[in-house]
Amino acid sequence: MAVSTARRPVANTPVLMLTFLTTLIFHRCVAETATGASTSEEPPHRRFEYKYSFKGPHLAQSDGSIPFWIHTGNAIPSTDQVRITPSLRSQRGSVWTKNRVSIEHWEVEVTFRVSGRGRMGADGLAVWFTTSQGLDGPVYGAADQWNGVGIFFDSFDNDGKKNNPAIIVVGNNGKLVYDHQNDGTTQALGTCLRDFRNKPYPVRAKITYYKKTLTVMINSGFTPDKEDYELCTKVDNMIIPREGFFGISAATGGLADDHDVLSFLLFRLTEPGQHPPPPEFEIPKEEKDKYQEEFQNFQQELDKKKEEFQKEHPDVQGEPVEDVYESVNDREIRQVFEGQNRIHLEIKQLHRQLAMILDEQRRYVSVITDEIAKTGTNAQLGQVDPTGQMGSVIATQQEVLRNLNELRNSFYDSLKQIGSAQQQGQAGPMGTYEAVQHFNDIKEHLHTVKRDVEHLVQRNAQVWLKEESGLGKLIK
Repeated sequence: MAVSTARRPVANTPVLMLTFLTTLIFHRCVAETATGASTSEEPPHRRFEYKYSFKGPHLAQSDGSIPFWIHTGNAIPSTDQVRITPSLRSQRGSVWTKNRVSIEHWEVEVTFRVSGRGRMGADGLAVWFTTSQGLDGPVYGAADQWNGVGIFFDSFDNDGKKNNPAIIVVGNNGKLVYDHQNDGTTQALGTCLRDFRNKPYPVRAKITYYKKTLTVMINSGFTPDKEDYELCTKVDNMIIPREGFFGISAATGGLADDHDVLSFLLFRLTEPGQHPPPPEFEIPKEEKDKYQEEFQNFQQELDKKKEEFQKEHPDVQGEPVEDVYESVNDREIRQVFEGQNRIHLEIKQLHRQLAMILDEQRRYVSVITDEIAKTGTNAQLGQVDPTGQMGSVIATQQEVLRNLNELRNSFYDSLKQIGSAQQQGQAGPMGTYEAVQHFNDIKEHLHTVKRDVEHLVQRNAQVWLKEESGLGKLIK
């Protein structure tokens, strides 16, 4: 019985080791599978599509149009933004791409502001991708029964459920009529509550359609960080037409807000491992050859005009390009000399001020000397002898004069340095680094002189107060 009890733990040891090894291998396989799944998900390739985008500055042209875009209704383009609707009642406006785009996966970054005076606003702003341009209509300024997707930034609470402002994603196949009374909640594929009105910074929306999944990310405009996005909503298994138009629309009702769009940027997404389409993917070969032929004809005609002009005017020769435009080194040297001239003028002005201070100090010394001569050297009984006090005042005045003379000498040295620098610049071009360093030295020296002058002016005021008190005692 004792033998069997002693052998039982030994017999169980291999079983425990086998169980431990099996568990370890299982956990390692799970970890490797998770790591492989996380690393295999690579981000898609992004390519900016400038023909379907706009941003400031110089957003609008001189005639008020936006390149590659059209605007309708009450939309007002400007140099740095497009005001889709102003803060007036019953306004509608929209902007749409001129050309249809064929794109499978895409990402849109929209920067906008919705601002108004009241606590509540109306009606809202919408971002569209539809098969046709909804230039005007009742759905946030665009047409109803669209074929595509609309992302709505709804400001006004029509159903009174206190669930606005909200961001709503609504898809349509061209047959659905938008439910205004319920703010589209019965038709929404995704929604989130976000207050996008009257924010300190522009609000940013990043809308991504990739592998039949529509994702809406929002930067609420509380911080200047442009990448501070948070997830709003995500719609899986969503089928959107491959070809269509991008657009932005807005509308106002009884209440009104300014709906301003600062930028609209479109990016074409390509799956990892696939080659992105070439840049001329949208242009047929026949049209491209036509443009190339027109350019060559224009170039030949321009060269011909140049030859005819040179034959008719042999004496007139155009200036070389290097003489017309200023080089980088010439501009830096010119800036250094302009700075030295400004310093020279400031030093002259300070020199005139110092000369005035010197004249004033000499006048004070002469006045004090005359007062001492008048009062005599013997003091009356019961009166304080002012000789020692006048001596200290005269010593202070002499020290001030000595400091002013030193400052004047330093001014002369600065003028000599500037003169020598200008002579060197006229004789030969100075190195950019040496010229800038010399300019900085003169600038620091000028600041030191200014501080000394301010210190002397303060001391001069103190001395003048002492002199007045001394003269008052002498008169008494």
